[in-house]
Amino acid sequence: MDKSTTTTPLLSTPWHRRFRLKTTLSSELSGAVGDLGTYIPIVLTLTLVSHLDLGTTLVFTALYNVATGLLFDIPMPVQPMKSIAAVAVSESPHLSVPQLAAAGLSTAAVLLILGSTGLMSLLYRFLPLPVVRGVQLSQGLSFAFSAIKYIRYDQDLATSKSGAPRSWLGLDGVLVALFALLFLVLTTGAGDNPTYTVNEETENESFRRRRVSERLWLLSSIPSALIVFLIGMLLCFLRNPSAFKGLEFGPSKISLVRITWKDWKIGFFRAAIPQIPLSILNSVIAVCKLSGDLFPDREASVMKVSVSVGIMNFVGCWFGAMPVCHGAGGLAGQYRFGGRSGLSVVFLGIGKLILGLVFGNSFGRILGHFPIGILGVLLLFAGIELAMACRDMNTKEESFVMLVCAAVSLTGSSAALGFGCGILLFLVLKLRQMECSGNSGFPKSSDDDETTGIIP
Repeated sequence: MDKSTTTTPLLSTPWHRRFRLKTTLSSELSGAVGDLGTYIPIVLTLTLVSHLDLGTTLVFTALYNVATGLLFDIPMPVQPMKSIAAVAVSESPHLSVPQLAAAGLSTAAVLLILGSTGLMSLLYRFLPLPVVRGVQLSQGLSFAFSAIKYIRYDQDLATSKSGAPRSWLGLDGVLVALFALLFLVLTTGAGDNPTYTVNEETENESFRRRRVSERLWLLSSIPSALIVFLIGMLLCFLRNPSAFKGLEFGPSKISLVRITWKDWKIGFFRAAIPQIPLSILNSVIAVCKLSGDLFPDREASVMKVSVSVGIMNFVGCWFGAMPVCHGAGGLAGQYRFGGRSGLSVVFLGIGKLILGLVFGNSFGRILGHFPIGILGVLLLFAGIELAMACRDMNTKEESFVMLVCAAVSLTGSSAALGFGCGILLFLVLKLRQMECSGNSGFPKSSDDDETTGIIP
């Protein structure tokens, strides 16, 4: 079947089925926090640098989580637009909230147009699969590299720079992160589901395999990521108990953001232009391909994901909420830690909504003391899970295109540049294999009968 027309069953699936657990409750709860390794650092950075209102962002992203969880019926993540956040922090002067909103709205408008007109589906249909895998690989490795920095070095979130090597001891020391890493490896393994296959074997071998399978199932049922996150919240209190004394109860005051013509120009040219290709590639195309890999019966529709990003930002950015998108890394992280249905992100949305309504913007004082090393551990697993989606590149040609695309993306820090090089390389390789009419005496390449690598 043509995957460009494959849609998430938004209307065909009865609503009551979307409230059914597809795994254990503990696994869904654990998967709910699988993407916080990227969410928390970026939100905190924008709160410190651009004076983003954390309470407003928590409330709106909570609503997005609940809506997307129910509509897509998979743990569809809601994450910050990373390129916009990078520009807001790294360039001087820093972007203001109206400029952030203008950048988010500009990006949302492009995705909304591409999705509603069918152009995004057309693009997805004809994109070579090795190029998509290259984008996924580069994003996954980028997450993993950032995660290692979080674990090994002190982080200045206000400048997004690494500092001195992190102390081994202490409540945010390297040992704390390593213990969290060891705990997650012991409970979740490599991320595969424990299975038991019956083969011809002796009674003792059968008993031993069954015992191992039962132990692995018991370990995988532990909400490991949730436990690690709750330990991180406890360490927030132990690191600075006075941070809890200054909490103010009640939601933030939500008001309409006034965006001037100057804000539109700065937001579009400085932040939206580098964000648009990243959103198209990672927030729509890569996330839809990954959803098909992880949930073959519930692959997300390219059109609906693109429109979803547009609608979310057109709702929230006008009120000062952080520009958001869907991301393949977030989906990989939530799946890695047990999320198997939309209820996983619904639970996350409920938690965000409670925090946003009860503590408002003052909750940032607590998150500011969250151990960065633990966030690095969560981010590491999400990045590796996303990168492992590329293991289906079976031919040397496919691997070559994928690796060149990933290498250029990582070196140039630009998914768009890597994507362009990957497309060009793919076309050159196919041109090389074409049979010219004037040289019919040459034999065809043996690769002519192989798969083209285009997403079917």
